[in-house]
Amino acid sequence: MGNRKKTKTVQIGKVLIGGGSPVRIQSMCTTPTRDVEATVAQIQELEAAGCEIIRVACPTEKDANALGAIKKRIKIPLVADIHFNYRLALIALDQGIDKLRLNPGNIGSRDRIETVVAKAKERKVPIRIGVNGGSLEKDLLEKYGHPTPEALVESASRHVKILEALGFYDIVLSLKASDVPAMVAAYRLASETFDYPLHLGVTEAGTLLRGSVYNAIGVGTLLQEGIGDTIRISLSAESVEEVKVARFILEALGLRKFGPRVVACPSCGRAEVDVFKLANEVETRAMKLKDPMTISVLGCVVNGPGEAHESDFGITGGKEKGMIYIDGKQERVVPEAKLVDELFNEIQKRKQKKQENKT
Repeated sequence: MGNRKKTKTVQIGKVLIGGGSPVRIQSMCTTPTRDVEATVAQIQELEAAGCEIIRVACPTEKDANALGAIKKRIKIPLVADIHFNYRLALIALDQGIDKLRLNPGNIGSRDRIETVVAKAKERKVPIRIGVNGGSLEKDLLEKYGHPTPEALVESASRHVKILEALGFYDIVLSLKASDVPAMVAAYRLASETFDYPLHLGVTEAGTLLRGSVYNAIGVGTLLQEGIGDTIRISLSAESVEEVKVARFILEALGLRKFGPRVVACPSCGRAEVDVFKLANEVETRAMKLKDPMTISVLGCVVNGPGEAHESDFGITGGKEKGMIYIDGKQERVVPEAKLVDELFNEIQKRKQKKQENKT
């Protein structure tokens, strides 16, 4: 793992990004923002899954005016997504949001830009300039022919210069594209060009499976090179899946630890239990735990004992029964139907014992 590029530190609510801070996980609500109850419920679900910064869309005044009520009921920083309408940006700032996603060159005349920037500076609210390959300026498309990495960076530079000319430097940048090589190249060029924190993502990446792969390659490649301060894994799936995939990418690269790591075999003809079902059940329950540990789910007696030997807790399958492992050692045989429950009972016992030893 190469050294991470040290970018400017930007504070979003109580969360720091850049400057050597941990790579932060973001997501975006799919609910209408004006529906406060639904939006708050989704944000709380995302926060429980590991989301650290949340963005909501504000296409109307009703959406912007709902931000304050939402802000009061959540714990993570709230980002308002504004396009074109500077009045909505002003409302969002008055509502107490923690960051604006806004391209200053898209909101009209100079006086409008100055008004928004002055209020953002007064409220100490950062602005993320979000360049997207699908909405690049017409003259840049004519100049470059299509959304090339150079075109994306030039677009970002235009918006950055507007803010810098107004003495505003609490800036975050994103340069998203649906083409993974273009996205990677754009962020590499941006990393060489700017010292502002970079928010990584592959836009319009696709469904859960395809989108996860595209993001793992695109975002993962950049993180491996030390580029990137926050990430959003855009998926055509429930927002909570974005957070899960983001966690897995950061864990795989050794950049963050979020709790248990579940190791599961791919199964084969030797398996006498439903490995897929067991692994998914264990994964779902393990994501609710906070303590770091390795849990193995293995389907047979060939590789099971050896793999379980490297785990804090594990289960291996057999015919209608299975073995529970603790600290790599065989603990006891239980019926297959009780394997997962008994596994988590053992994990809970360990947790209680640790708590008792502390008191």
